[in-house]
Amino acid sequence: MTDQLKISIGQHTDKGTKPSNQDFHGACLPREPQLGMKGFVIALADGISSSDVSHIASQSAVTSVLEDYYCTSEAWSVKTSIERVLVATNSWLHAQTQQSQYRFDKDRGYVCTLSAMVIKSNTAHLFHVGDARIYQVHGSALEQLTNDHRVWVSSETSYLGRALGIDAHVDIDYRALEVVQGDMFMLATDGVYEHVDAAFMTAEIELAGNDLDGAARRIVEEACRRGSDDNLTLQIVRVDALPSPEANEIYRRLTDLPFPPLLEARAVFDGYRIIREVHASSRSHVYLAIDEETQAQVILKTPSIDLRDDPAYLERFLMEEWVARRINSGHVLKPCAQTRKRNYLYVVTEYIDGQTLSQWMTDHPDPALETVRAIADQIAKGLRAFHRLEMVHQDLRPENIMIDRTGTVKIIDFGATRVAGLVEIASPLEHHRMLGTAQYSAPEYFIGESGSARSDIFSLGVIAYQMLSGRLPYGAEVAKRKSRAAQRSLTYLPVAQIRSDIPAWIDEAIRKAVHPDPFRRHEDVPEFIFDLHHPNQSFLSRSRPPLIERHPVMFWKGLSFVLMIVVLVLLSTK
Repeated sequence: MTDQLKISIGQHTDKGTKPSNQDFHGACLPREPQLGMKGFVIALADGISSSDVSHIASQSAVTSVLEDYYCTSEAWSVKTSIERVLVATNSWLHAQTQQSQYRFDKDRGYVCTLSAMVIKSNTAHLFHVGDARIYQVHGSALEQLTNDHRVWVSSETSYLGRALGIDAHVDIDYRALEVVQGDMFMLATDGVYEHVDAAFMTAEIELAGNDLDGAARRIVEEACRRGSDDNLTLQIVRVDALPSPEANEIYRRLTDLPFPPLLEARAVFDGYRIIREVHASSRSHVYLAIDEETQAQVILKTPSIDLRDDPAYLERFLMEEWVARRINSGHVLKPCAQTRKRNYLYVVTEYIDGQTLSQWMTDHPDPALETVRAIADQIAKGLRAFHRLEMVHQDLRPENIMIDRTGTVKIIDFGATRVAGLVEIASPLEHHRMLGTAQYSAPEYFIGESGSARSDIFSLGVIAYQMLSGRLPYGAEVAKRKSRAAQRSLTYLPVAQIRSDIPAWIDEAIRKAVHPDPFRRHEDVPEFIFDLHHPNQSFLSRSRPPLIERHPVMFWKGLSFVLMIVVLVLLSTK
C-alpha cells in the first residue's frame, strides 16, 4: 500500500454509423486532499437515438457527476453525495423537457442513461440508471455488476424502463464492493457490449499492459467491424495501488505533532497567554487563554498525557476541530482560525461566557414549559446542522451543552461524532461503538448497533424530560438492557405524574422521542420540536372524548332519530 490511491484509465468513444455521437464520458483523479476525502470518479452517459437533444443530457449528467460531486461536503457519504447530485441533475433535465417542444414526447426530450463509479479508500461505489453497464474483469471473464433497465416487449422490441430526465423522480441503483490492488473494471454502452464478446475484450485488456486507451480503442473498433449501428463508448479502470490506512488525514496529524506540556496561568504557549485552567479530567485539560495576536479570549484544549498511547482517543480529540470547521450554525461551538504554525497537538475554539445546561438545571429545578421548549428548540437547530451533513453527535448530554449570558444555547464537544464520509475511509485505528454517556445514550448503542439521527433525538428527548422533571425517563435501566427483547420491557414514567402542569400531549411527544425502538421515534428533529409546540394529530385522535361527552344534545338527538326510524320500520311490517 502507498500513501494514496493510484488508478490507470483507458477511454475511447466513437459515433459509429450515427451522424453524431450522443454518448459522453469522463473521469477525474484529483490531487490530495480531495483524493483521500472524496476519491476517484468515472462516469459514462448514453443518449437515446429518438432524441435530437440527448447529447446535451449526456454531457450535463457526466459533467455534474465529475464536478458537483467534489463540491459536496466531505462529511457526506459517497452515496448521499452522488445521489443528491443525480437527483438535482434529473430535475434539471426533466424541467428542460417540460419547457421544450418535447414535453408531450419524453423519448425526444433531454434523456440519457448513466453509469458511474467512485473509488474511495478501499471501496468502489457504483451508481446506475439505464442500460449502459459496469463490469468487473476476472481474467478472461466479465462479471456484470449492474442490471439493465430495459423492458423487452418482444424479442425485437424494447424500451428504457428507467433513465435520467424521463420523469420528475428517478430511482438510482447503488452498490458498494471492496476493491483490492489489481482489480479492473469496465464501463460500456450497448453499442459495444452487444457486439463484442467477453473473450475478445479481456484478451485485449491483458495484452494492452499500460496502454489502456489503446485497448479501449481496439475494442470499440472491433464492435464497429462486427456491425454495431450505435454510438460506442468504453472505459477501463485499473486499481494500481490503494491508500494505506495511515494515510488518513486525521491519523497523520496524530503522528506529526508532539503532546503539549501541562500549562499554568500566565504561561505563553504557541502565541496564546494562559489565563486559568477551566476544567481538567483524565481525558483532557481545558484552559481560558488570550490570543496575543488578536487579543480575543479563546478556549484551548489539550489532550491528556496519560492517553498519549491511545490513538483512537487522540483521533476523537482531533475530530472535534474537524467537525467544527465544517458546521456553520449559531448553536454549535465554533473553532478559531489557525493563523500560525501549530507546534503541538491541541484544539482552539471560541470562548462561551456562560454555564453548562447541567448547571442551569441545578439552578432552575422547576423551569417553565416555555423556557424548556426554547432551550430544546435551540439544541434542535444545532443538531439539524449535524444531521444535514450526515453527522451523528452521539454524546448529547447536559454537560456538552452551553448557555451563554445572552441565552444562546450551543452544542460543544464533538469527539464522539460519527461522520458518514469519514467512516468510509480506511483507518488503522479500532473504534469502539459506545462513545456517549450511558444515561443519555439511545438503547440501540447497548446492543451494538450504529447510531443515527434518531439516536440523537432520543438524547434530546431525555434532556427535555430531565429539564421538566429532574429525572430520567427510564432511570438507569437503559444501560442494563443488552437485547432488543429486554429493551421492549422498559417502562416510561410519564412526566405528568411528576408535574401536573405538563399537558398530556407534551408528555406524549417526549414519550415518542425516547421510545426504545428507534423506528418508533420521530423521523427527524424538526418533527419532535413541532410536536413539542403542537398536539400531534394521532394523539388527538386517540384521546378525543366520545360524542356523548363532546356534544350530549347532538348524541341524544341522533339516538332518538335512529329509534324513530326503527319504530317506523317495525310498524310498517305489521
